[in-house]
Parts: sequence; structure tokens; C-alpha cells
Amino acid sequence: MRPKVVVFASGTKNGGGSGFENLFESPDLDADIVAVISNHEHGGVRARAERLGVPFVYFPGPFTEEGYSGVLQKTGIDSTELWVALSGWLKRTEGLDAAKTFNIHPALLSIQDRRFGGAGLYGHHVHDAVKLALDAGEISESGVTMHFVTPVYDEGPIFFEYRIPLEKSMSADDIARAVNDAEHAWQPKITNLVVHGEIRWDGKDPSSLVVPENYHFLPQ
Repeated sequence: MRPKVVVFASGTKNGGGSGFENLFESPDLDADIVAVISNHEHGGVRARAERLGVPFVYFPGPFTEEGYSGVLQKTGIDSTELWVALSGWLKRTEGLDAAKTFNIHPALLSIQDRRFGGAGLYGHHVHDAVKLALDAGEISESGVTMHFVTPVYDEGPIFFEYRIPLEKSMSADDIARAVNDAEHAWQPKITNLVVHGEIRWDGKDPSSLVVPENYHFLPQ
């Protein structure tokens, strides 16, 4: 039986959701995306969902354990059968199964104690911070991180990074485009490894993390 994935994607009131659409259309993901959830009732994510024929669920909160449990029930599928992929989801999560919930982040969280993650560092805010650090000579690369999700923003075990060399001449928009291209290239491939159990952990102990050697921190 193919894995069942529900995607949480905030998007915006007028756009967003390209990561969700890329996951849905990619031949690299051998799984069924059974629903997409957004906190914008009529935003870009809903427009993409309707075009693709994917069930859309509006989730305005509360963003509590009870709220997340309730919204998963709206998919009509037992939550124990669901993998949860956060793809541009901007709200804190509570009560989700940490062993089956994972996120993609548009920067390298392993750099300097995850300075490019945490509350407030999402979307273009991340790329602005990376640009400031690049101009200050503090970093020379950005990239993509995928990690399991715990209740603390961007603190779950990292299982994949893809590093992108930066040039001083790059603007924050240039960095964003390069990172977005890498996200679209790698997210379906790595998501497929997660939902088929090749990347896994027990949801409690970071030392239980299992990652295929060839997919951890690429490229070296």
C-alpha cells in the first residue's frame, strides 16, 4: 500500500504553494498526497489544490494539540496512517507524531547553531538574513535543510542538507531563487526516502536517526 501524505502549506492570500504542487507532480515521490492544509482559506494553496484535484482543508487554528488533531481528522484517514510534510507551513505545531512529521527549511540549519532558523525566520526573512551574513563575510553558502519536527521551531533532527555556494554579487532574491530550485529538485526524492522508512527515527531520541550515507549533508 502506498504511503499517505498530508501536506501543510501556508502559502499566502494571493500565491504560494509551489512546493506542494511540485511534490504532487514529481515522479520521484511514490506516495499519495491525500490532502493539503493551509491557514489561508482562499489563498494560493487552495487554488493549486483545486487545479490538481487534491482535497483542500482550511485550518485557521487554534494551533494546539487539539487543533492539529481535529484538522487531521478532517482528512477522513486515521492519523496513524498519515505522514505529515510541512512545506512552507508558518505555524508552530503541537501534538503531531514526531516520527512521522518532517519539514523543509530554506537555509542551512547546521550553520552556527541554527542561526538561520527559529521563530520569525521563514520565507524571504531567511534569505534576507543569509544575505546580511554573506555581505559581512560570515558565510559563503546557503542551501536546503530537511528535518523531523518537534514542538520547538527548527530543532528536530536534521536528516538532509543540500549546500549552495554563494557569490558576493547575489541579492536576497537571487539566493531565494537558487534555494527554491534546490528545494524542488530534492524535496520529492528525500520525502520518498522518509515515507518508505529509509530515513527514520523513533520520535524521541535523536541518536536513533537512520539516514542512508549517500543522502546525508550533500554535497560534502
